Amino acid sequence: QVQLVESGGGLVQAGGSLRLSCAASTRTFSSYTMGWFRQAPGKERDFVAAITWSGGRTNYADSVKGRFTISRPNAKNTVYLQMNSLKPEDTAVYYCAASLYFGTNTNVYNYWGQGTQVTVSS
Repeated sequence: QVQLVESGGGLVQAGGSLRLSCAASTRTFSSYTMGWFRQAPGKERDFVAAITWSGGRTNYADSVKGRFTISRPNAKNTVYLQMNSLKPEDTAVYYCAASLYFGTNTNVYNYWGQGTQVTVSS
């Protein structure tokens, strides 16, 4: 089974930063596109960012471009989401996910972590 475990969430003031981590199995890290999604109360789970294993391609939602950075150092079986200049609108449960495809839709991702809460106060 592919296992994904998120960590790094918490409470931060607007303008602050957090770094989320997604600990993944070796199989997941070496074979899958990794993505971050978020879900706020009353809203659907939305795409945040994704990164491919090969080619170094990344993709970001327009709402986070220039503020968030997804990375997966090859020396670690961990995917990171560095979140800077956080806004209250970023408040959500953030989920790490794995996919065989470089996509933005939730139905493309077959493996999900349990989520980590990010709360940004104004």
